[in-house]
Amino acid sequence: MAKKETEKKEAWFRILVMITSGIILSIWRSLIILLIIMNWFITIFSGNRNKEIALFCEYWNTEWYKFIRYMTFVSNKRPFPFTPMERFSKFK
Repeated sequence: MAKKETEKKEAWFRILVMITSGIILSIWRSLIILLIIMNWFITIFSGNRNKEIALFCEYWNTEWYKFIRYMTFVSNKRPFPFTPMERFSKFK
């Protein structure tokens, strides 16, 4: 019985996560689109991509992935800002 109650609470909490993380990730996505365009121009004119911009975009990719997995009940790992952002040690 306790597990059912925990699952119910977690399901209700997902509404708060959907609203909060959804707004943050949507605003962040607008910045990512601008950075994609900027990095595209940097790559065309300099011949090298800006790895810092690409890594910043990867943070968004990771958080968006965690958000979708959480909202579709695939995972109980909450997205940003409910858990700390994951750090990447190096650019792949």
